[in-house]
Amino acid sequence: MISVKEKIAYGLGDTASNIIFQTVMMFLMLYYTDVVGLDPATVGTMFLAVRIFDAITDPLMGNIADKTRTRWGHFRPYLLWLALPFAIISIVTFTTPDLEGTAKIVYAFSTYVLLMVAYTAINIPYCALGGVITADAKERVSVQSYRFVFGMLGGVIVAGCTMPMVEYFGQGDSAKGYQYAMTIMSLMGLVMFLLCFAGTKERIEQPKEQQVSFKESLASLWKNDQWRILCLAAMFLLTGQVLRFTLAVYYVKYFLGREDLITSFMTLGVVASMIGCALAQPLAKRVCKIKAYIWLQTISAIICVLSFFIAPDQTVLAFVAFIFWKFFLDMATPLLWSKMADTIDYGHKKTGIRITGMVYSGVIFFIKMGVALGGAIAGWLLAYYNYQPDAAQTEATKQGILISFTVFPAIGSFVVAWVMRKYTLDTEQVVKIQSELTSTS
Repeated sequence: MISVKEKIAYGLGDTASNIIFQTVMMFLMLYYTDVVGLDPATVGTMFLAVRIFDAITDPLMGNIADKTRTRWGHFRPYLLWLALPFAIISIVTFTTPDLEGTAKIVYAFSTYVLLMVAYTAINIPYCALGGVITADAKERVSVQSYRFVFGMLGGVIVAGCTMPMVEYFGQGDSAKGYQYAMTIMSLMGLVMFLLCFAGTKERIEQPKEQQVSFKESLASLWKNDQWRILCLAAMFLLTGQVLRFTLAVYYVKYFLGREDLITSFMTLGVVASMIGCALAQPLAKRVCKIKAYIWLQTISAIICVLSFFIAPDQTVLAFVAFIFWKFFLDMATPLLWSKMADTIDYGHKKTGIRITGMVYSGVIFFIKMGVALGGAIAGWLLAYYNYQPDAAQTEATKQGILISFTVFPAIGSFVVAWVMRKYTLDTEQVVKIQSELTSTS
């Protein structure tokens, strides 16, 4: 059994990660369009281009982490080494120098690339760490539940504190406000990464005789059909989720016409996520993880569709729908991440090669592709519907924001539920695989 103290320490690492991840999902599009003054279509294209670059950095980082040998383990040392650089780059990304035209775009693109490279370098080892803390299938769900409850705490901090800090520190200067707000949050993240490093332990080792090249690791990864299913599910899931979460600010500000409620809307959504994540383990003890995941995605999709019929003056109903969407959607999140650890065992049995970092980096790449597609589609849709930054929107634009916020994300969840029908690694199957691995080791 893993102690509660260690689970909390591991969870703090995701609090730190989510301070940046949730800021990107909730506010980076708004920051680029309404503060920096970039065209939304340009921002959308930039999001996608940077994620394509991740196609190289993600598997490389996973391979590097797998081959790392230190007295602290394979993955933990990166939390120590990269906490400070990650904090500095985060601040620089939300800094607005006095630039014009192309120079402004180049600065935004360059700092965003650096931010994503730093995020990759620290987050892939962090995620892989969750796969070597324990081999127990049920404990894996528990570890991931703690992780995402604390991860969502980072989301609460971002949702509840970002705009108030921007207003407080900016005093009418949003650029200054964002810079100061990100400085404070980045320093918090730095401390949490260090606490995560100090409070966790790696227990599962790769076979000592294992010596495989990057090419062999990629080949082994591709043979893992259950891993491929998770990759597809992760991409479609994040595409819909990020599209909806990115447009949530625009939905409240322009469709509901209640800019004063943006912070409350986002904060309550993230609190609902925390509660959902906390209930994932009790759910997994009573229901098959695969069936539970499919049903949770289906329910989330239905809520999105029903949200289309909420009128602008039905503010309370809009809040309720968003809260329930986040609750059911993120109840499924720990289940998905515990499945990633299961596919490592499955791949080890099938190919004879254990590649923890590569498995996580591969899934994370598709997660980030989903984040990129969701952000890009949000920008393209805003441009298509003739969105004008910080101005009164036409009825056609408001209707476009509504459709983009409700119907399109629902498609993503429906597709995820369909893809996951082919996933077969239930708890009984995982225990059998682990028993066979133990008997042959």
